[in-house]
Amino acid sequence: MFLDTVLTRNPGLVDGATALHRSGAIPPDTYVIDADAVEANAALLAAGAERLGLSLWFVVKQLGRGPALIRAIARHIPRFAAIDPSEARILYACGARAGNLGHLVQIPHRALPELLARRPEAVTVFDLANARAVSDAARALGFVQDVFVRIEGAPGSVHPGQEGGVPLDAVDGFAAAAEKLAGIRIAGVTAFPCVLCHPVTGVPVPTAGFERALKARESLAARGHAGLKLSAPGATSMASLPLLAELGATHGEPGHCLSGTTPLHAIDPDQPERPAYVYVSEVAHTLADGRPALRGGGFYPRADIRDALLPRAGVRLAVQDAPAENIDYYRLLAAPASRGLVRAGDTAVLAFRTQIFVTRSTVAVLSGLSAGEPRLTGLYDSRGRAL
Repeated sequence: MFLDTVLTRNPGLVDGATALHRSGAIPPDTYVIDADAVEANAALLAAGAERLGLSLWFVVKQLGRGPALIRAIARHIPRFAAIDPSEARILYACGARAGNLGHLVQIPHRALPELLARRPEAVTVFDLANARAVSDAARALGFVQDVFVRIEGAPGSVHPGQEGGVPLDAVDGFAAAAEKLAGIRIAGVTAFPCVLCHPVTGVPVPTAGFERALKARESLAARGHAGLKLSAPGATSMASLPLLAELGATHGEPGHCLSGTTPLHAIDPDQPERPAYVYVSEVAHTLADGRPALRGGGFYPRADIRDALLPRAGVRLAVQDAPAENIDYYRLLAAPASRGLVRAGDTAVLAFRTQIFVTRSTVAVLSGLSAGEPRLTGLYDSRGRAL
C-alpha cells in the first residue's frame, strides 16, 4: 500500500532496514521505524494545529508503544489519548501526559483509582454506568473529573468490536442523570470515527458520527454546559486539520499521520508527513509451484498489502491475499519470472497499514537517517517492552 510512497519519499529507510536484516541486527517479522521522520511529523502537526487553534492528543498503538518514539512525539505533542490502561502506563512512564483516557476502550472500574490519580485532562464515558464509576473514583480521590460523552455512531459506520456510546436521542436523559454525579463534569463530546479518508480519492471527509457529535454538543449547550470541547478522531493529519477547525472540533487525535500512513498518503506521496516505517521479513521457503513464502507475524488483516520488494534479486512480487481468520505463519508471494531468482533467507521489504500492538512483531527504531548516519537505537516487542 505504501511501498511506492516510501521509495519516493524515504528511500534511505528501505536501505537501512535491508542492511539491518542482512547483518542479523534484526530478525524477520520486524517493523523498522524512522524516529527522525516520526518526530518531524509530530512537529509539523503541532505547528499546524496551533495555527488553527486546535489541540492534539497523540496515539501510538499503531507504532507499537516504543518508549523512544513516545518521547520523540511528546516533545512536540505533550498529551496522549491512550486506548487502554496498559498503553496509558507505558505513556506515563515515558513522561507523556494524559489527554484522553477511555476513548476506544473504557477504563476498567478497578483501574480507575490508579489512572484518575494521574489527573487526565478528560475521560471518555460510553454510558451512565461508566460515568457513575468515574464519579465515584474521582470523589474518593478528592476532585471532579472532566468527562467526554461518547456518542453512538450511525448504523453501518461503526467498526465491529468498537460499538458503544450514548444514542443521540438519549443525550438529554444521560446528561440529566450525569449532572447529579458530584465527581464528574461534562466537558465535551466525542465519537469514532469522525473523519475517514475517501476510498477513491483518499481525501479526508467527515462521517455521520461527526455530525452526531456536533448535534450532541448543541444539546448539551442548550442545557447550560459551557465551553464544551469536541474531539474528532479518525484520519487526523495535516490534510484534515483545516476540516476539523472549520466544522468546530477542538481536538484531533493523530495516529497514522505520525508515520505518514493514512490512506491519503498511499494515494498522494506529496503529503507533508513523511512515511516512517517499513516491515521486514524474509523468504522462508518456496512452494513447488515457485511461489515464495515470507515469514509472518505482522500481517495486519486490514493492511491492504500489495507487493514486496526483494532487494537482493531486485524484484517486486505481488503479495497474495490470505483469509483474515487464518494465523499468519507465512504469506505467499507470486512466483518470480524464473526459478532460483528468489532464495530462502532473502530480505523482503513491505510497507502497508498496520496496528503494531496487535501483532507479534519486533519493533526496531532507527535514528540518524535525516543526517545520513542511521543507527539502530532500540529493539522492542509489539507492546513497547525493550528486548
